[in-house]
Amino acid sequence: MAYWLMKSEPDVYPIDHLRSQKRKTDYWDGIRNYQARNFMRDQMRKGDLAFFYHSNCAEPAVVGIMEIACAAYPDHTAFNSNEKYFDAKSDPDNPRWLMVDVRFKKKFKNPVTLQSIKAQKKLGDMRLVQRGNRLSILPVAALEWRHIVKMAGES
Repeated sequence: MAYWLMKSEPDVYPIDHLRSQKRKTDYWDGIRNYQARNFMRDQMRKGDLAFFYHSNCAEPAVVGIMEIACAAYPDHTAFNSNEKYFDAKSDPDNPRWLMVDVRFKKKFKNPVTLQSIKAQKKLGDMRLVQRGNRLSILPVAALEWRHIVKMAGES
């Protein structure tokens, strides 16, 4: 099993929206960075776990856990000109962009803020806190995963 951190802006797609979906499952669309896409395509597998991270807000934080519900598949929003994430160069016969389905697992009672993550020496090598690392999907080491879950009071 691999661990991930997936970012979403809470005013666009908050964790409570995922929790409210039928079967608590939804697709994770709009990834338009090749490295993040490659993580989904090459490494992310059904059953992996991911932190749901609220970004670009007053207090960025890990707010819960979700499960990868299926392997990556073509992001249909890239083909529809009415969609926010439309890409005219993306071809349905050779899709450029992918997405995965995610399933809500847990919302933390105590979100783990970026500030508190940065204050932890054990998390100093975490990709999230590395300078210039703004990817919307990041791998998380097992040690980092366990430490953040413990910080949330969920262990």
